[in-house]
Amino acid sequence: MALGSGSAEDRVLTLPNLITTVRLVLVPVFVWLLVRPDRRGWYPAALLLGGLGITDGVDGFVARRFHQVSTVGKVLDPIADRLLLGAAAIGTVVLGAIPVWVAWLAIGREAVVAAGFLAVGALGGRRMDVSKAGKAGTFGLMCAIPLFLAGHASDDWHRVAEDLAWVCIIPGLVSGWYAVAGYVRPAIEAVRAGRAVTPEAPALKGPGGTRR
Repeated sequence: MALGSGSAEDRVLTLPNLITTVRLVLVPVFVWLLVRPDRRGWYPAALLLGGLGITDGVDGFVARRFHQVSTVGKVLDPIADRLLLGAAAIGTVVLGAIPVWVAWLAIGREAVVAAGFLAVGALGGRRMDVSKAGKAGTFGLMCAIPLFLAGHASDDWHRVAEDLAWVCIIPGLVSGWYAVAGYVRPAIEAVRAGRAVTPEAPALKGPGGTRR
């Protein structure tokens, strides 16, 4: 089912990567729905965000099921998650649909994870995979934020939606920050492993064969 050729992890045009790209493209649509006047776009934005959250699990399943795991996908998927969650958390807190402390914990966690992964890469570390706890935290936030939006929209079941949002957000935040603590040791090991395989520059020799 691959849409491209080449070795397994070097492929770019795969179905999971297409799904992830669509998720990225729809982030501006979500923001546009949020800023529509009189909360008219809040409920559609909640549905869209929920759907995009589901695709986060779908592309991973497709990649594993049809052997389409790729290096590009492993990089692109976390970027899409960070952008979507960042836009959702910032947008909803500005509009007053989510408590400020919840938004800051969610945004702070995403910022710390993104900075950590970038630091590992900058230090020459090998690529790190997202942990199961990290995926669980992201899933919890992906469920909670649209429910908070629906809870503040003009819909009949808004009270039920807000109650469900709290059921999702607490374990999501706990799992997400637990994952942050769990990334510390793998990050150190990734940097050490990356540097271990980096060939050292050959020493220069001066006249008479002496090193300089």
